[in-house]
Amino acid sequence: MSEVRLGENDRSLGALFGDLGRELGTLVRQELNLAKTEMTQKAARAGKHAGMLVAGGAIAYAGLLAIVAAAILLLARSMPAWGAALLVGLVVAGLGGAVAYAGLNGLKREDPVPRETMETLKEDARWVQAQTRQRG
Repeated sequence: MSEVRLGENDRSLGALFGDLGRELGTLVRQELNLAKTEMTQKAARAGKHAGMLVAGGAIAYAGLLAIVAAAILLLARSMPAWGAALLVGLVVAGLGGAVAYAGLNGLKREDPVPRETMETLKEDARWVQAQTRQRG
């Protein structure tokens, strides 16, 4: 009797599906790692913008406490104290509001959806379908 050797292309259907399952598991793990990395990057950028928003509020508050007092004392020499306080307070609050607005706009521009991961998952699904058609 002669011995029958199976070539690389003659593997059993079970072996092929076993390979596909292992490859698919590896692929899913890699995609999850990609999603985690992408979300970490997006969170870092959002954190930066949130920090700008908080910094804008802190600047406005610090300005309200320090500059307002000095400016009020200076302006109170030529106008009523309440008018000096109002004028200086509006200017400082406007500056702080502008910084906070810039931070808020930055947060609005951030896209929290992991777009790259979604695209590669779609590609992976097409690959799995193609592999299944070829082997089925």
